[in-house]
Amino acid sequence: MTKLFRALRQRLLSENKFRNYLLYAIGEIILVVIGILIALSINNANEFQKERNEEQVLLRQLLAEFNSNLEQLDQKIEIRNGMMQSVKQFMRLIDHPELRNKDSVDMLIAKTLPYTTFDPIINDLGSSGELKLIRDTELKQALTRWSSNIKDVMEEEEIWKYYRNELYMPFLIAHYQFRTLRNKAMKNNLLEQYSIDLDKGTLLYADDEIGPSQHEEDFNALLDHPDLEDHLSRCFSINKWSNVQSLILRKRILEIIGLIEGNLSDEQG
Repeated sequence: MTKLFRALRQRLLSENKFRNYLLYAIGEIILVVIGILIALSINNANEFQKERNEEQVLLRQLLAEFNSNLEQLDQKIEIRNGMMQSVKQFMRLIDHPELRNKDSVDMLIAKTLPYTTFDPIINDLGSSGELKLIRDTELKQALTRWSSNIKDVMEEEEIWKYYRNELYMPFLIAHYQFRTLRNKAMKNNLLEQYSIDLDKGTLLYADDEIGPSQHEEDFNALLDHPDLEDHLSRCFSINKWSNVQSLILRKRILEIIGLIEGNLSDEQG
């Protein structure tokens, strides 16, 4: 083909048909431009399809991550609900001495001691450059806000962690014996619900014990102490507010999951 065009060009020049040659040259340029445009179009189409495939892989990864975040957040909400319920039961024993017994007091103390730590998967799409793969503007904005959305929950958790470690625990240690309480918690595998293994089913914590305390454990003196209900009030209010923030965050997670699923369904036709 190249030889044919070259021969035709030489023939037109030799016959001094400049006008015809000029038209031929223009036509040849047009054909070259069309060829380039077609090649660019094919290349762009291939690049577009490549990016869409990468977007789908990213969306499936994000869907798994946010479902995991939701599962973990629900677990933390459930734990705090249990703590608040225990506080209410504790307050009832404070107000009604006739209902008190040592086993109940020990169990309620144990149930008001845990603190939760929400440790979500945070995928920094901005720094990795993957955010540009996502075409949905609403989803992109929601993912950009994700890091800031979790701060309120984590800050409230830190407040209770500090209060529990620095104020509540020292008060209990000063006014009660923990050995028997801890022993009961181990034997009943009370801490199973706080395990990082969401499948549970492990009783390893209950395989051992430290025995009961040989010192006096005056649970009535503890319940009659005026500072106890103040500490329990703080336990309730801090964890209640953590759950308020967690439910707001839960709504955000569900919105993000919905947006991700919508984009996946659009691509999958």
